[in-house]
Amino acid sequence: MTAPQQLEVRKDVPAWQLLVTLGLAGALAGLVLVFVYQVTLPRIEYNKAVRLAAAVQEVLKAPYRYDTLYVLDDQLATQLPEGTDPKTLEAIYLGYTEDDVRIGFAITRAEAGFADLINVIFGYDHATGNVLGMKVLESKETPGLGDKIEKDMDFVTSFDGVLAPIQGVKAGRGSGDSHEVDLITGATISSRTLIRIINNALERLEPMLDSYLATASASATVEAVQ
Repeated sequence: MTAPQQLEVRKDVPAWQLLVTLGLAGALAGLVLVFVYQVTLPRIEYNKAVRLAAAVQEVLKAPYRYDTLYVLDDQLATQLPEGTDPKTLEAIYLGYTEDDVRIGFAITRAEAGFADLINVIFGYDHATGNVLGMKVLESKETPGLGDKIEKDMDFVTSFDGVLAPIQGVKAGRGSGDSHEVDLITGATISSRTLIRIINNALERLEPMLDSYLATASASATVEAVQ
């Protein structure tokens, strides 16, 4: 006969001990995530700034320099009150030639598209009313369809020189009007949304652009007289 087997007695772990263990593990994981985020944040911010600077150059057709303006109390300002964080404000970029002649404004705007937000930057010549260029900064539109708003270069370049407000027309059915841009077949929602984003941005900002340029011209006249 074999010796009787001894049964192992398992002690139940108290519920509070499990909760403490889980809590500590969660807290540790949270600390690790925060640490990684803090370490990588400067690099992320730097990369975003580099991409934005390149986009400003693209839509303003390679300005010699540009100023950063901030939307503050429905006005455009170059100087902010002490303690104001510029990251919390909408920014607009005013480009100049080497001879200090204004080229136009680079404006960013984001609105909901078919799948998610579409973030756009476009150049705008306030003096003529022409859009100088357009670039999609961020989009999650449907691959192969909606993402053509950034990959279809015929569509992208069709914004170069178009007059605002822009009118979207079905491909091949336009009248040749300088306000028209052909919509993308199979991606009409996304392409209409992009046009709407530009039109809405200009409708809201036009009075601010008028006011800023009028003030800048008056200041320049006073300085010339002095």
